[in-house]
Amino acid sequence: MTSHKIRQSFLDFFRSKGHLIVPSAPLVAKNDPTLMFNNSGMAQFKDFFLGNGTPPSRRIADTQKCLRVSGKHNDLEDVGFDTYHHTMFEMLGNWSFGDYFKKEAITWAWELLTEIYKLPKERLYVSVFEGDAKDGVPFDQEAWDLWAPIVGEDRIILGNKKDNFWEMGDTGPCGPCSEIHIDLRPQADVDSISGKSLVNNDHPQVVEIWNLVFMQFERKADSSLIPLPSTHVDTGMGFERLCMAVQAKMSNYDTDVFQNTINVLEKLSGKAYGSEEPFTDIAMRVISDHIRAVAFAITDGQLPSNVKAGYVIRRILRRAVRYGYSYLGFAEPFFHKLIPVLSEQFKDVFPELTAQEEFVTRVILEEEKSFLRTLESGLKRLDIIMANLKEKETNVIAGSEVFELSDTFGFPVDLTALIAREKSFIIDEAGFQDALAEQKARSRKDASKEATDWIELRESDGVEFLGYDFEETHSHIVKYRKVKTKTGEEYHIVLDRTPFYAEMGGQVGDTGTLHFNVNGDSKVVNIVDTKKENDLFVHISRDKNLDDALQNAGIVVAHIDEERRHKIKANHSATHLMLSSMREVLGTHIGQKGSFLNDELLRFDFSHFSKVTDEELKKIEDRVNEKIRENIPLKVMTNVPIQEAISMGATATFGEKYGDFVRVIIFDPEFSFELCGGTHIPSTGEIGVFKFISEGSVSAGVRRVEAVTGEKALEIMRQQEDTLNQLKDLLKGPKDLVKAVENLLDERTQLQKKIEALENEKIQQLKTQLLAKVKSYQTFNLVVEKVNVPGAESLKQLSYELREQVENLIAVFGTEIAGKPQISVFIAENVVQSSGLNAGSIVKDLAKEIRGGGGGQPFFATAGGSDASGLDKALEKARELF
Repeated sequence: MTSHKIRQSFLDFFRSKGHLIVPSAPLVAKNDPTLMFNNSGMAQFKDFFLGNGTPPSRRIADTQKCLRVSGKHNDLEDVGFDTYHHTMFEMLGNWSFGDYFKKEAITWAWELLTEIYKLPKERLYVSVFEGDAKDGVPFDQEAWDLWAPIVGEDRIILGNKKDNFWEMGDTGPCGPCSEIHIDLRPQADVDSISGKSLVNNDHPQVVEIWNLVFMQFERKADSSLIPLPSTHVDTGMGFERLCMAVQAKMSNYDTDVFQNTINVLEKLSGKAYGSEEPFTDIAMRVISDHIRAVAFAITDGQLPSNVKAGYVIRRILRRAVRYGYSYLGFAEPFFHKLIPVLSEQFKDVFPELTAQEEFVTRVILEEEKSFLRTLESGLKRLDIIMANLKEKETNVIAGSEVFELSDTFGFPVDLTALIAREKSFIIDEAGFQDALAEQKARSRKDASKEATDWIELRESDGVEFLGYDFEETHSHIVKYRKVKTKTGEEYHIVLDRTPFYAEMGGQVGDTGTLHFNVNGDSKVVNIVDTKKENDLFVHISRDKNLDDALQNAGIVVAHIDEERRHKIKANHSATHLMLSSMREVLGTHIGQKGSFLNDELLRFDFSHFSKVTDEELKKIEDRVNEKIRENIPLKVMTNVPIQEAISMGATATFGEKYGDFVRVIIFDPEFSFELCGGTHIPSTGEIGVFKFISEGSVSAGVRRVEAVTGEKALEIMRQQEDTLNQLKDLLKGPKDLVKAVENLLDERTQLQKKIEALENEKIQQLKTQLLAKVKSYQTFNLVVEKVNVPGAESLKQLSYELREQVENLIAVFGTEIAGKPQISVFIAENVVQSSGLNAGSIVKDLAKEIRGGGGGQPFFATAGGSDASGLDKALEKARELF
């Protein structure tokens, strides 16, 4: 049975059991501050378990893209070294939201595995939660009683909290679970040792394939457990492990899920998977796993970067490239060449990769090029470090140096250790961990935020958002909490109905006020932002001492800042017009890669492989303003089935999670027709005017534009006009301002050339004087002098020109430039090689005399300082040294 058939059989089976089949959520977590990536099948359904939303069906099944490379769930270091852990993986799941519970979940799981997939019953084991006295959770007798007649008591294993109590994070829904394990060992091994003893003992052929989680509790911030309002079922079956079991393979990587990619790697590298070279197989497993994580993360909107989720993706990508470089001989970019086979394999499951294949390929290619350059520069830095250590007769690379290679050069610590071992060096692992821990401590301090549990004031079926139609609502406070931040304390307030738009889709959250009476007195609470947390609209206030007021509030009048909202709406609608215009001018490949808009400006990131020219920007700008002048009325379609909306021509943004029913924003069906949950102006004429203010690169294959509308655009145009008038005044009102500036620049260029000629003449005279002062020694020629030169760059020119006339030269010069002392040290390369001298080390020592610092290469280095009075002493120190 192929992997495609295995996946489809799962979905068909649960469809036959009355389940609604839903699409996977994006790999990148949206609107959930507790997650960086969706790391489990249940992540997109968390609100339903918490009672903050209503699921489209009480029975759901799907295959979910998951990523486990950060936080509590982190499998990265295991990937490649074993045969069953992955970064990105598919999680097949069936869900019950207050419908069926343990009996149906267990019965159906057994039916699917043994009757549809034909897995041997005698090779299957199950585990049941043994209970935990500390948490006050009893032994799961119900699950035991259901499993016993199916598998027999001898195939049931009692599991502890670590293995059989599932929690998504430090807080949230949780409950006991039953895992299903399979023994895939050869029959001879099965006959000699019982598989039961190997369950949960990291045996590569005795593995968990399905976890049936019975949601009964919610974990609070103080670690206590409270029962959920109703019980639910959350199951997760690792698709890759299931394929290994059904296809009777000894490794996930032997299945057709990975073999297509591995076959390409074999052709590109000329190496065979399954060879006797120890790291060849590991490298191919790492690469074939990591390409999936990187490709689908980029597809879902997360580009590699140096921060947060982007850094995780960059780290995965670099780990793969490093393995290819070190063990498969790839000195040139190769990783991006795996995208076509991946796109073809998943085109019927996750078609978003096929739709963005060219873009994803280009992004990965640019990242590869960058990191391969990093590898080269890191190797050079490592060579210098090891050369210095040889002088000191030690073979231990300091932890701080290893951390510098990792932090500054992006050089993985494991690669540093590998190369060090090859050259008989070792790294100070403890020192590196100390440096890393210091960095993490700084990061934790910077990101520290403490939150209390929600204080529940009334029951609610969820938040009703009325902000599309109203600027004010009469509401009740459902709950609130206090949050400590770096700048003070915040109150997070949830209302049962609100006009406040929460930050989503690039649009900032609303600000405004809450008005209510407390014991007959009027109270005003200022709202400075609105965020969406799961499906809750969280109104943020920095007012002080609100507990009593919030707990005793009556009806709340929630009122947004209308003027600010109107400017935001204008910018949002202008973004839609701009995107449609871009596709007309630049091509239909333009896709949204990020956006931000507030009442000041709109910022838009999009896929494009070259700079947008000034002429193209003018065409886009003209087209947008044309649509503004047409004063096109807004048409909104709500609760449209998503497939119907897309078939009608609506544009969706990849990486966004849409529900089964969507909202469609239309400004002329032939021009702008998009899925969007944001707020918009009633007609395009209210935008006023549209003006670009910048265009530039964000990353490989991604450009960014910024623009303004309405009053802000008028303000910027007036500022530009004022600047032009000031220039005209400075230049005595020329008729042709551009020509006048060009003449000034030409004059400046001619004067600069004259200055350079005079400076060069001075350098030549100085060089002649210095040649007479060179002193000869047995193995080198030395000149140490204080010189008068026009700039620091002249010290280098002087040293290099003297080198051409003096063999085995060592030159140390000092000068003052604008009152600041400068020192340069030059050592001929043959002298460096024969003597082991290092200009960088020497100049650092000399710089102490001028209260400064510096560095450079072994043959040339410079330093600057703050105390010019020490310059003579520094030069005398140099004479004594040599």
